[in-house]
Amino acid sequence: MSNQRATHVGSLLRPAELLRARQDHAAGRVDAAALEVAEDTAIQMILAVQRDSGIGPYTDGEYRRNDFMSQLTRGTDGFVTQAPTLDWSAGEDDAILNLIGGKLRHRDRFTEREATFLARHAPGPFKVTIPEVTNFVVANWQAGVSDGAYPTRADIVDDLAAVLRTEVDALVRDGVRHIQIDAPCFTSFVNDKLIAVFEAEGLDPRELLRRCIEADARIVAGLRERGVTVGMHICRGNYRGQWFNEGTYDGIAEDVLGGIPVDHWLLEYDTDRAGSFAPIRHVPAGTTVVLGLVTTKTGELENPDDLVRRIDQASRYFPLDALAISPQCGFASEVQGNPLSWDDQRRKLDLVVSTAQRVWG
Repeated sequence: MSNQRATHVGSLLRPAELLRARQDHAAGRVDAAALEVAEDTAIQMILAVQRDSGIGPYTDGEYRRNDFMSQLTRGTDGFVTQAPTLDWSAGEDDAILNLIGGKLRHRDRFTEREATFLARHAPGPFKVTIPEVTNFVVANWQAGVSDGAYPTRADIVDDLAAVLRTEVDALVRDGVRHIQIDAPCFTSFVNDKLIAVFEAEGLDPRELLRRCIEADARIVAGLRERGVTVGMHICRGNYRGQWFNEGTYDGIAEDVLGGIPVDHWLLEYDTDRAGSFAPIRHVPAGTTVVLGLVTTKTGELENPDDLVRRIDQASRYFPLDALAISPQCGFASEVQGNPLSWDDQRRKLDLVVSTAQRVWG
């Protein structure tokens, strides 16, 4: 990662052919084998797009997933097919998520097919992404559904961490050398609405955050010694151009950025919602900070001079040679993706690369 100044978070817009294949499979018009062929074809195409843009490490665009968390919920006992109620910025709430309704146990691998295909077809180093504990603590526990197995949302932390560590260990055995953990819900702990929810349930938000941080530290423990690069991504939610959380990093930076031993942090910084760059001073030396300056929520292209200026501002808090640049989040954290075009996406990937070249050479 230290030599990769231009990167992206992971998910990419699905091509129309893949979306049609998924619809046909859901309607029973094509079988699973035909869907897999469509996925394979689309992934090889998006690998070529990444190669041509010069961005890395490679991902499969998360093309085999309904959303960035869906493979885990398929491979883990304890989820029920009931959607939670989430308060998105524009009021829309049809995200594809499942609630926790029983004890969580790792049942099946949920990234094996992704890792195997990337190992065979990626033109260079690749990464596999997995979700983070806090996502499920915030979004997938609901009274009346989950409390039979877990009386409070805090009680799911240890079992979730065990599920994720099982998958991480399997990825390492697969030979995967770059794992990214996606954590859009850390910012729930600076979101006044959600802090009020936790307190109304009788929970101490700071203690709940501490438990999640300690769980993440267990998940990544020892991976560096096994030759694995680990990144963690923090945003405020990413769903068809909307967001879920409000609040700057200031209230969580010291605990989160200083408490989980990863090689690099990918931090959303595309709008004023993120606040200043000052919190990155809490990132330990020897870690890279990837500045998510290019938005994936709209197709409007950022001004390159503005991006360079913002990187310069960040370098007042963290060394320039330990910074990098990326989009603020994925382009399609769920299957339909954000409201921008395929060409918009490519222009933004190219902009990330050209900006990195301009700043770091």
